[in-house]
Amino acid sequence: MQAFPRSDRVDIMLLLEGTFPYIRGGVSSWVNQMIQGFPDYRFGVVFLGSHPDDYAGLKYPLPANLKHLEVHYLYPEYEKPSAKASFGGPEILAAIKSLHAWFANPTAGTGGDKLANPEFIHATIDAFQSLHAPGSWDFITGTYQQQCADSSFLDYLWTLRSMHAPIARIAAIAKGLIPAGCYHTISTGYAGFLGALLSTKWKRPLLLSEHGIYTKERRIDLLQNDLLTEGRRSLPRDPSQISYNRALWIRFFATLGRICYGAADPIIALFEETRQQQIAAGAAAERTRVIANGIDTSRLAALAAKEREFPPPVLSLIGRIVPIKDIQTFIRSIRVLSLRIPEIQGWIVGPDDEDPDYALECRGLVESLGVAGQVHFLGFRDVAEILEATGVVVLSSISEGQPLVILEAFAAGVPVVATDVGSCRQLLYGLGEEDAALGAAGEIVGINDPKALAAAAAGLLQSPARWQAARKAGQARVERFYTLPRMLAAYRELYRKGVGQWQG
Repeated sequence: MQAFPRSDRVDIMLLLEGTFPYIRGGVSSWVNQMIQGFPDYRFGVVFLGSHPDDYAGLKYPLPANLKHLEVHYLYPEYEKPSAKASFGGPEILAAIKSLHAWFANPTAGTGGDKLANPEFIHATIDAFQSLHAPGSWDFITGTYQQQCADSSFLDYLWTLRSMHAPIARIAAIAKGLIPAGCYHTISTGYAGFLGALLSTKWKRPLLLSEHGIYTKERRIDLLQNDLLTEGRRSLPRDPSQISYNRALWIRFFATLGRICYGAADPIIALFEETRQQQIAAGAAAERTRVIANGIDTSRLAALAAKEREFPPPVLSLIGRIVPIKDIQTFIRSIRVLSLRIPEIQGWIVGPDDEDPDYALECRGLVESLGVAGQVHFLGFRDVAEILEATGVVVLSSISEGQPLVILEAFAAGVPVVATDVGSCRQLLYGLGEEDAALGAAGEIVGINDPKALAAAAAGLLQSPARWQAARKAGQARVERFYTLPRMLAAYRELYRKGVGQWQG
């Protein structure tokens, strides 16, 4: 077993769910960038994963100033439930009923407003862990009969157990974790819930940086998934397709979000639209602010300076091979585009181990469409190597935050075609008069529309003048608004306030 760094305290504890250092991707790269960007701070990381089998080793070398790393799995094994009774009194059952009533109907005045209250969280956490308190069985069977008696009781029972089990594990993690000057969670969900517990336990600040709205992405996952096809152990990917159970999960994650919003200050969004979504989901407006992502543009400046008369006939999708990236729409767009540009190449650059079944479907689609000669799965590659040979970077995602890959494409002088999700429109067309005056750095299309995606890419590849203008616009935009020093300066001020006298 690999030995991880350990410390008795750190300045900043990052709380991460399914990202760094075990999963490659934009958020993980951002985390790695943040740790290395503040070498004068001692960082810790708590990684929350689903099951050990879901992760194939570290994907990043650990930075020198990462002094503490803990790895916890919320569904480690299928554990046989204990037959030991729990005697907590009627107040335990009352707390369970109150929380489940909120999950079932968050607008009915069932106590959901208390979920932003730290005292309420700590008073009820032990209650929510228990499924064995007196009266619990009557409560479970009664709720089942009232809400979803037309479905499997076993699925309903597993749904409840799958909600309770990770909450119990997170409570145990919070009790045993070393102290930190401040806590920084990169999402709401389980990591955000852990942050709320730690912040109230140690009376230290909690920062929240949402790269995508967690509850929205979990909702997409839930609506896409089949009946427990991955077994009853994954984080957001295992809920039942039974409508009540599915809705219960959606409200459960929304509730975790409210708890995190209630404890976090500041609540950081990457762009204004996300900030408004946070407020609508329960965040206090006065605690919210926008800090855009930033990248080290100097690393790719040589590519941007390279003179190119014509764009290479290569479209690159750089990202994880998972449903939310909608790789299959990209593949279909290559089929459409090949009829117009026979020499077109479509590169899919990213890991395929996060959702092997979906990756297999994508490879099968390539074969069935007859584009095996045009579409290539390249795995993880150095982004500079890929961008140097790319004519247009494509994002076909159905949900995004503020994609780092777009900023990297701009820094390398590569135009982008992206779906109208997250901040993609703002990145490509600009926000405000000064930004918009720089010009369009590519084109926005609708989601799940391979014909539109193909037409937009063809419009850039077949018009060298338009392609050159988009190159210049993207490079100017990233240099002016999305640099790494600009982002780090904003976070340094927050960390300075959060850590306070901790280092002393």
